[in-house]
Amino acid sequence: MPPNPKFYYYLYDTQTPVSRDDPSWQQPLPLSRHLTDKNDGLSISHGEYFLAIRQFLENDHFDIIARALGQRLQIKVKAADIREIRVCLAKHGEFYHPARLEVSVGQQSADFVLNVAVSNNGIQTLQEEYHSLKRLNDEFTHAFIPRVYSFGEIKAAGHRKIPLFLGDWLAGYHEFHISGDPTGDAANIWIWDGDANRALLSADQQGEIYRQAARILTYYYNVESFEQIFAFHHAAGDFIVRVENSVVDLKLISVRRYASLLRNQDNLENGSPDVETILQALLLFFLGLSIRMRLDRSDGVGDIVWADRLAVAATLQGFFEGLSLKPQISSLPDTIDRCFAYSLSLCSGEDIGNLCRSSVHAMDPRDPEAAFVKQNLNEHIISLTRSIEQFLNPS
Repeated sequence: MPPNPKFYYYLYDTQTPVSRDDPSWQQPLPLSRHLTDKNDGLSISHGEYFLAIRQFLENDHFDIIARALGQRLQIKVKAADIREIRVCLAKHGEFYHPARLEVSVGQQSADFVLNVAVSNNGIQTLQEEYHSLKRLNDEFTHAFIPRVYSFGEIKAAGHRKIPLFLGDWLAGYHEFHISGDPTGDAANIWIWDGDANRALLSADQQGEIYRQAARILTYYYNVESFEQIFAFHHAAGDFIVRVENSVVDLKLISVRRYASLLRNQDNLENGSPDVETILQALLLFFLGLSIRMRLDRSDGVGDIVWADRLAVAATLQGFFEGLSLKPQISSLPDTIDRCFAYSLSLCSGEDIGNLCRSSVHAMDPRDPEAAFVKQNLNEHIISLTRSIEQFLNPS
């Protein structure tokens, strides 16, 4: 018997079903989270979005989703066993329009994400992101990113190709952003659980956000090839968080690019960097991380905002925790975290300041964030050098 699961479609949550007869089915899909942005003529309708997802899942007689179900549920799944597929447009992201899939097989069900690229920015990055996520899951022991299963392209109306990839949906995790406190003037981090539901994080929980984010990005930094995840941004929703019983757990869901930090690698001997090069590159990675970690946009879409000083010490702690997860490097005399701590202790505050300024000077001057960072750089350098001193010389 051929597979013939029932499909149901929803907008943003399963309380808002949509069908071909609804006016929203024909309405164009916003190209970004900025709902007031004008479409550039490349958008598709909500209906075309849902039908592209259905076509992707139906390919090869539902083989893609059947295999993903088998891996997720640790059982053998036949495509004919799939009863229902509920497709919910989750949000209009900065790069993608992710859908949450609730797939029922027998008496069990599993949730997946299907990232769909509609805008030019998303189309240019989605396939590379899929391969980056797959590579990092294959090469690294710890998993701070979602598992991905398959990539494909579907022809929509007008013979336009829409790229998609299937991955695990991380239930209970939500975006977070710096936002002004509605009851006052303080800028704090709020978790976004839907448009109407927001939860304010405590100062300790906010510190946990930055500590865990730095640990994750450092863990995936390759100290020998200098490859790193970039350019992550809190405003794009690259990290998501779950808070249960006041305990914070962070995941990274986007790896748009994974490439080397250094443009010129002519100084590598026999393909392997020397100790000095490893430690110098690691210092540049850390300083760049400490700056980018503080950038966000108000409520994810508003003005550029700068995280509180607590982010600096938390980033430093998370950075060293990420280093401690790495295996021993044969060319180093000790563990990478101890070697770097010693190397960092030799840097003066002036050294740190000059390197930070050089890093910011290398930013694209057309980028509005470049001017914003420059305005806050002196404060950042002071906070960073103070945090380094306290970390290396605890009282």
